[in-house]
Amino acid sequence: MKMQRVVLLAIPIVWAACSISCSSSDKKKVASPSPSEHLVVTGMRASPHAMRDVRMEAAKMIAPAPVAMPSVMAPPPNTENYQHKDESPIKVTAKEPVSTFSIDVDTGAYANVRRFLNQGQLPPKDAVRIEELINYFPYAKLTKKGEHPFGVDTEVAPAPWNPEHQLLRVRIQALDVKATELPPSNLVFLVDVSGSMESPDKLPLVKNTLKMLVPKLRAQDRISLVVYAGRTQVELEPTPGNEHDKILAAIDKLVAAGSTAGESAMKLAYQMARRSYIPNGINRILMATDGDFNVGLSNIDQLKDMVAAERKTGISLTTLGFGQGNYNEYLMEQVADVGNGNYAYIDSADEGRKVLIEEMASTFNTVAADVKVQIEFNPAYIAEYRLIGYENRALNEQDFNNDKVDAGEIGAGKTVTAIYELTPVGKPTLIDPHRYEKAADAKAAKNNEFGFLRIRYKKPDTDKSILLEEPLMITNNKTSLDQTSEDFRFAASVAGFGQLLKDSSYMNNYGFDQLIALAKSGAGADEGGYRAEFVRLMRTAKELAPKQKPEVKAP
Repeated sequence: MKMQRVVLLAIPIVWAACSISCSSSDKKKVASPSPSEHLVVTGMRASPHAMRDVRMEAAKMIAPAPVAMPSVMAPPPNTENYQHKDESPIKVTAKEPVSTFSIDVDTGAYANVRRFLNQGQLPPKDAVRIEELINYFPYAKLTKKGEHPFGVDTEVAPAPWNPEHQLLRVRIQALDVKATELPPSNLVFLVDVSGSMESPDKLPLVKNTLKMLVPKLRAQDRISLVVYAGRTQVELEPTPGNEHDKILAAIDKLVAAGSTAGESAMKLAYQMARRSYIPNGINRILMATDGDFNVGLSNIDQLKDMVAAERKTGISLTTLGFGQGNYNEYLMEQVADVGNGNYAYIDSADEGRKVLIEEMASTFNTVAADVKVQIEFNPAYIAEYRLIGYENRALNEQDFNNDKVDAGEIGAGKTVTAIYELTPVGKPTLIDPHRYEKAADAKAAKNNEFGFLRIRYKKPDTDKSILLEEPLMITNNKTSLDQTSEDFRFAASVAGFGQLLKDSSYMNNYGFDQLIALAKSGAGADEGGYRAEFVRLMRTAKELAPKQKPEVKAP
């Protein structure tokens, strides 16, 4: 009887195991008998231990085979590179009355900040250069000042985030030139086609951006195309600008692969630019890359030295940044500065159109070189001051009159704005006066000048600078923001936004809601919708910013 019970118990287990085994096989092979089948067939007497072994063996055969989980690829590390600069400090006028800096016409920081916000994250603080945020936007037209190729405008009013302080806005706007009136252009497209440029926001966007420019090229223009990956090569020899199909075909052929030999590519691009050099024309290299140089010379200071040497030949360098994750913004901005060019970040086809089509004249055609600004503040009226932004454009006082010191260029129609925050005499200061500090000369207060503005620049292809200067009169100061221009209020809102993103200590309790209202009050006609977009970005930043905990009142 025991043997019969054992056999009866084993039969269903064996049947289930065989059914599953057969269904999972290719049904062409005959499975070998299982241990439980041996027990039944041979009629051996099974002990309890043997029966337990039968059940365990059958269970193993019934259990499904483990499923291999697909391996999850870790995202590549973020190696984006930005230059760190401390925020411009407060200056005591009695000790340091003179502020000197080079102008900055770059706009790349704004487009890069927009990229971060559109992707739902706040930008790194070092990615925010406030002057580039302010200078991204078009402003009202100015008439040129006498024989100088630009106009100058100043405006003073209470600071929105500290009514006891004042904001001084200095604006320089170059004389505008229509694209059809541009001098003949010798342009070298220097395009990174390395493997790191494969993603849609890199080489495909580069190609689309350059192709938008092609229909604007003329017969008197010369276009070359140099590409680089593990090696460099000339993809298009110097070609008349009106041969649009030939230029477009060369751009369409570009494919991403290989490493990034940036140094040798830059040397070849300068060589091509020298071959097609146009006297009294525009001679410029447009370098499109993510800046991730990994073959040859890649040290930023060494690359800057090479570019600085090449600029003496009259060839300027514009850098167009693309992509994310490995983006080397530090390199892109720095080499453009020393290359007598400008830096832009292209995060969309719309931005490519703005930089190369809408702002074609200001991107390519330099009307004033080595432009330096110097303001001497009158300690009889101004106790303290600080320049908002321009941290990596600061110059020594003696650099202003030294024509060998390089500074920024300004293109046709471009506006450059600088904003100072001033502490008038008699208002609370952030730095206590020193016990033995010399008091301001009372005579200095009688002329109604709170400062004196000087601008030095060179005409293109000349070595001698020209001086423009004018007093800043206290009588022109506005007593309220309502009296200021729309451009003043909007530029102030952009300056405030940049300071919030950098977590500045100077904003007091002034927050996003107040900045949004200020920007909307200065929106104006807003051709192109750039100011409306800025308001939307501020709303996004407000939602992303850490929320401050409400104060807990004491019982």
